[in-house]
Amino acid sequence: MIKRTLYFGNPSYLSIKLDQLQVSKTDEEGKPVVMGLIPVEDIGVVVLDHPQITCTFSVFDRLLENNAAIITCDSKHLPVGLLLPLSGNSVQSERFRFQIEASQPLKKQLWQQTIERKIRNQAAILKKHKEMDINNMLHWAESVSSGDKQNHEARAAAFYWKNMFPEQDNFLREREGDYPNNFLNYGYAILRAVVARALVSSGLLPTLGIHHHNRYNAYCLADDIMEPYRPYVDELVLELMETFPEQEEIDKNIKAKLLQIPVIDVVINGQKSPLMVGISQTTASLQKCFEGSLRRISYPEI
Repeated sequence: MIKRTLYFGNPSYLSIKLDQLQVSKTDEEGKPVVMGLIPVEDIGVVVLDHPQITCTFSVFDRLLENNAAIITCDSKHLPVGLLLPLSGNSVQSERFRFQIEASQPLKKQLWQQTIERKIRNQAAILKKHKEMDINNMLHWAESVSSGDKQNHEARAAAFYWKNMFPEQDNFLREREGDYPNNFLNYGYAILRAVVARALVSSGLLPTLGIHHHNRYNAYCLADDIMEPYRPYVDELVLELMETFPEQEEIDKNIKAKLLQIPVIDVVINGQKSPLMVGISQTTASLQKCFEGSLRRISYPEI
């Protein structure tokens, strides 16, 4: 079953009643009014985006117990925090051991697979939406070596971003950069939460990456594994720019579309499924790679 993504952008009071998330607000007289009930087991991601949202402790307790990801937003309404359960799998300690003991050659091979698929998916987006010759991108993808020593990822990224938004003068992909970086940042934050949630569910440590090793980053592995999925967000942002050409700030319409990222269709091994389900397949295959029963990560193909 596809888990639901819930967004709360208005003053709300969230509590648990009969194992359901009860959403309430106060009326003009200050009295609580129940707006709805959502079964906790149906929830995958919750986005909290208002300073006047109140949650009882049981909300966090039940959501985390059911392996939901909770995202909090800052005063600019951008995702800033991510809360995940510490334990998401019954054989977690064994899987932690396999992951921690993974050899450096294995990690480099997994990173090679990750970057190759990322570049191929980026190339597919350029061909589909920009009708471009992508032979250079395919060459870089085929040339990725173990650990990507030649840094073909950076070469491909420079070409990719130069041609993704040609109407934006000298566009640079930067976290604090100009539009549409704000759309991309929001979409990547949702994607990161979904990936981190799936990693925990597969019994893996989202902190211990195969390539990213920033000491201040609690989700290095999530940042690694989400790489081939980023082009799906990029494609959605392109479509948003075409649909809302005058809208450069993230309003409720933009948010509504970006919050649909978990249900975007992806194709893995010839089978179509929602992105949230596909990511679970990816993280499950990664776990098998760590334990030695599989040699390749199952990534989506655009």
